[in-house]
Amino acid sequence: MFDVPLPFPPPSVRSTFGRSASRTPDITVTKRIAFFTGNYNLVPDGVARTLNRLVAYLEDTGAEAIVVAPTARRPSMVHTGTLLSVPSVPAPFRSEYRISLSLPSTVRKRLAEFKPNLFHIATPDLLGNRALRLARRWGVPAVASYHTHFCSYLRYYRLEEFEGFVWKYLRRFYRQCRHVYVASQSMAAVLQTHEISQGLRLWERGVDTSLFSHRKRSMEWRQSLGVSDNEPLLVFVGRTVREKGLTVFTEVVRTLELTGARHRSMVVGDGPALTYLKERLPNTVFTGFLEGQSLSRAYASADVLLFPSDTETFGNVTLEAMASGLPVVCADATGSSSLVIHEVTGFLAPPGEVSYFRDYAVLLLTDRELRHRMGRAARERSQNYDWGTAMERIVAYYDEVLNPDSAQHLRSATRASAV
Repeated sequence: MFDVPLPFPPPSVRSTFGRSASRTPDITVTKRIAFFTGNYNLVPDGVARTLNRLVAYLEDTGAEAIVVAPTARRPSMVHTGTLLSVPSVPAPFRSEYRISLSLPSTVRKRLAEFKPNLFHIATPDLLGNRALRLARRWGVPAVASYHTHFCSYLRYYRLEEFEGFVWKYLRRFYRQCRHVYVASQSMAAVLQTHEISQGLRLWERGVDTSLFSHRKRSMEWRQSLGVSDNEPLLVFVGRTVREKGLTVFTEVVRTLELTGARHRSMVVGDGPALTYLKERLPNTVFTGFLEGQSLSRAYASADVLLFPSDTETFGNVTLEAMASGLPVVCADATGSSSLVIHEVTGFLAPPGEVSYFRDYAVLLLTDRELRHRMGRAARERSQNYDWGTAMERIVAYYDEVLNPDSAQHLRSATRASAV
C-alpha cells in the first residue's frame, strides 16, 4: 500500500545517481548521506539522540548529511545539521510523535540538489518506503537501522492480532536494504528468528563514561529531595510510557512500601503516563525530564536502577546507569540482556514477573556490599562501550556499501564485526 510512484531526479543529476556509479564509487568521493526518520527533534528519545550524534560525527569528519523527518512547531530538542520537514499528523496513542504523510516535490528537489550517494532509513514508515523507492529510481544504495522493536509494543496498545502482519511488512521492507544495523546481539537474534537476516550488521551504542560516572554522586542533592543518607534509592529513568514496564515498577515500589523495606524511590523522566505514576506512587520523588550534568547526577546519586522495559533494542538507560556505578535490575529481554551479566553487574528478571523484580530489588537494597560490588562491575563493563568506536563502526559499514572493491574498507568492515 506504500508503493507510490516517485519521479526520477532531473537530468542534471542522473549521472551522479546512476546505478553504475553507486556500485563502485570513487574512494575519494565525499560521503553524502540522506537520513530518513520518524523522529529527529520531536522527542529526545534514544533514536533522536543517536541520529543527532551520528550526523554531528559525520560532519565533523568531513562527510555531508541531510535529514528528512516530520517536525513540530515546538520541537523538544535542538537538532544537528540540515533538517528537511515533511507533512505529518500526530501519531495515535502517542501524539508527541508524528506520522509522515508524504515526500513532497520540494523535498525531493532539495535531495536532488544535495546529490546523496547513500540513503540511511531509520524508520520503516511511509516516509521510509518512499525513500526506498526513490533510492531505487536514483540508483542510490539504501541501508537501514533498526531502532524500535515495534512488535513488542503491540500488546501495550491491545493490538497483538496485528503482529503477523507487522513482521511480514518488516521482512519486505528490510530485504530491500543493503544493510540493517541492529543495536544488540539479542535484538539481532529476534530479527533472525523472523527471517530478517540479510545484511544484518551489529551497531552497538556507546556511553560517555566521563559524563556518567559514580563521581557525580551528590548527597546534598539527595537531601534536597528529602532522601536521607541511609535510605537506599531505587530509580527508574526514561520516558514515562506504558511500554517501559511502568506497571511492574509501580507494583514493586508499592510492595516495598507495604513490607516496610528501608528505601526511597525516584522517577527521572517525563511522558504521557506521568500522571498515572504520580497518582499510584505518592511517596516517590519525581524529577521530571533531566539531561546532561543533571541527569548524570541523578543516576550517580541513586543506588539501584529498576528498569522493567522489555521493548528495548539496545538499552541506553541500562548502560548509562552501569557507567554511573549502579547495579541494575532489568527485564531479561532484547537490549538489556546483551548488556547485563546476571548476578555480576545486576539481575535479569523474566519480563512482567513482578515477584522476580521485587526480590532482586530487595536483595540489592538490603545488601550494601552486594550493591557496591555489582556497581563496580557494572562500571567496568560499561567502559567497553564508547561512542568513538560506535561511530567508526558505522562509517566502516558505509564504506563497505560505497566501496565494495576496496580491500582497506573490507578489512575495516571485518574489524567492525558483522552479526
